[in-house]
Amino acid sequence: MMKVSLLKKIHVIVATGEWKQDQLRYRRHRLAEFLKKQPDTQEVIWLCPTPSRHEQSSSTLENGIVQWTVQDPLPQKVFRFGRFKDPFYKGKLRPLIAHLRLLKKQAVCFLWYTFPGFPLLGDLFPWDKVIYDCSDLWASPISGRKSFIYRLRQKLIAQAEGRIIERADTIFCTSDYLKKQVIDKTGPEKAQQVHTLENGVEFNLFTDRSLAEGILPEGFSGTVLGYIGGIKPKLDFELIRRIAEKRRDWLFLFVGPDGTGGQGGFRQLLSEENVVWTGSVPPRDVPKYMNLTDIGMMPYKPSPYNEAVFPLKLFEFLAAGKPAIGVHLPSTRKYAEKGVYTCLDTSDPETFIRACEQMESIKEQEAYIDKRISLARMKNWTEIFREMTDLIK
Repeated sequence: MMKVSLLKKIHVIVATGEWKQDQLRYRRHRLAEFLKKQPDTQEVIWLCPTPSRHEQSSSTLENGIVQWTVQDPLPQKVFRFGRFKDPFYKGKLRPLIAHLRLLKKQAVCFLWYTFPGFPLLGDLFPWDKVIYDCSDLWASPISGRKSFIYRLRQKLIAQAEGRIIERADTIFCTSDYLKKQVIDKTGPEKAQQVHTLENGVEFNLFTDRSLAEGILPEGFSGTVLGYIGGIKPKLDFELIRRIAEKRRDWLFLFVGPDGTGGQGGFRQLLSEENVVWTGSVPPRDVPKYMNLTDIGMMPYKPSPYNEAVFPLKLFEFLAAGKPAIGVHLPSTRKYAEKGVYTCLDTSDPETFIRACEQMESIKEQEAYIDKRISLARMKNWTEIFREMTDLIK
């Protein structure tokens, strides 16, 4: 019989949505591509819910990853609860389980949960390892709303996540806050299986110093404050609007898809004359837009959800040599350093403005640029995922 170490590996990644759902690359995308490149990997399967109907449940993406979709009961957003309740997805997983049983004869199979969907899957198949990579406080609403529907959704997600945590052999968290939350659920006897591994950066991608063209107003030479990523209700649009009113000599650049669901805060912000929004851009072009900025901004609202967040863009700004300012992001406080990163715990516009003015005065000094880049270089995704796989072994 072959030794397990010589067997090829099958990795099934439970993801939040289809690979190109909103043109953004999250931690789970990078993890899937890292696993795909490993010499002992036979297949990576991207398992995801979708509100859309597909003629075939599986297809091979351009990068060789196999995408399996599980259709929601109905396309409306309210029916996404089916992702967390066994009867609504169990039957739809049968073709995948049959496929895995054939592969299992000559491979080892790893299940990676990157969000708490399809919790029964951990018990439907004899997995060699079950891993939970926890990147968000999933049961807490991103918008901070507390309606009956949101409370019901919160309960469903919390129950599903609890089952996954109980089933997992190894758990990774993107912040110490999330790690504490998980350990509170597992109890101290499972604490050694829970690890904090923060988000990282594709460092080499940000060595590109070229600029996106036609974005800034013609002749503008002032300071550009940039936000790059998914534009969601967790952001404090009112804070930036008030700052934009006070500092007309600054330009506020937003790059990314609008995920606010039509809420008024972002639309109202866009009415300010010194606010520019590009919409979604190809992931490979992100450095070109980041190079337009003088200071990276991550303006989050105060909320339980944001207490747990470790933003993807922090080390990307630093890798591009740009200083950054975060608001209500306690998980990032350990990286605060003069000329590198400022972490604020207030939504006061004047405090934000003073922090930006301090960064303005030293943003081009080589010593600080070197510090930013050196910190980012230590946070490369490849090293993070290597540590993950070593811990699993």
